[in-house]
Amino acid sequence: MLSKCSLCPHECKVDRTKFKLGVCKCKDKVEIALSSLHFYEEPCISGTNGSGTIFFSHCNLQCAYCQNYEISQEGKGKEISVEHLARLFLKQQAKGAHNVNLVSPTPYVPYIIEAISLAKERGFKLPIIYNTSGYEKVETLQMLEGYIDVYLPDFKYMDDSLALQYSKAPNYKKIVTRALKEMYRQVGAPELDENGIIKKGLIIRHLILPNEVQNSKQVLKWIKENMELGVYVSVMAQYFPCYKAKQIDKLSRKITKEEYEEVEQYMYQLPLENGYIQELGEHEEEYVPKFDLSE
Repeated sequence: MLSKCSLCPHECKVDRTKFKLGVCKCKDKVEIALSSLHFYEEPCISGTNGSGTIFFSHCNLQCAYCQNYEISQEGKGKEISVEHLARLFLKQQAKGAHNVNLVSPTPYVPYIIEAISLAKERGFKLPIIYNTSGYEKVETLQMLEGYIDVYLPDFKYMDDSLALQYSKAPNYKKIVTRALKEMYRQVGAPELDENGIIKKGLIIRHLILPNEVQNSKQVLKWIKENMELGVYVSVMAQYFPCYKAKQIDKLSRKITKEEYEEVEQYMYQLPLENGYIQELGEHEEEYVPKFDLSE
């Protein structure tokens, strides 16, 4: 599968087994930058015990404003085996995590499937969260059916020109909207346990960008008109300029209170019934994990 890689919509068809690099720059080994309990996800994910989060190195998007650019764009991380990845799943379960949360997993799907199978043979029982940019092939998602309990995709843009300019992602709207429908087909609307922790379902994330309120409104409108009512939407206000965004005029500041409130009011007007809107803060930088290659 990796000898002519087409796991994501870029379909680079490079031979990763011979160290040929495509858009994501992944080789033929699993690379991760951090495995830790994470407490800053949505309340139904982090709960009180935390989410057992595994941050994979590299990404199939090239977002100019990526807050995790050290690992997604610069490739910080270390190689581990599939066996090691399965042990990390079990380790998070032993720590009391509510789930295992796979961040930017797309280039590693075949390995992830194998690791989940290994872990389950050894008593692993937690929900698996597929925390993705949303830029996914339906065929790859279909490989994951039965392995993934919760899909947590981003829906960044309704404007394809923004997707190309900021994330180098052609045909973004069509690809992501098809992926969202496939995710919903597999897992449906969120199901929570007696403590309010998610067991299964789809949560769609959207990050408000500066100067792009209309884009946010169009994303939310599409969700309202095309997805089932039970789907959760998580609107995020944590944007701050980092990586290449500092040199891009329209991205070189945080969102304003006025932009935040306009999106918030629109969300309630639609209305979208379930989900979260993140409060507008002042120190968003503090919530970016320290990618120290620890386990």
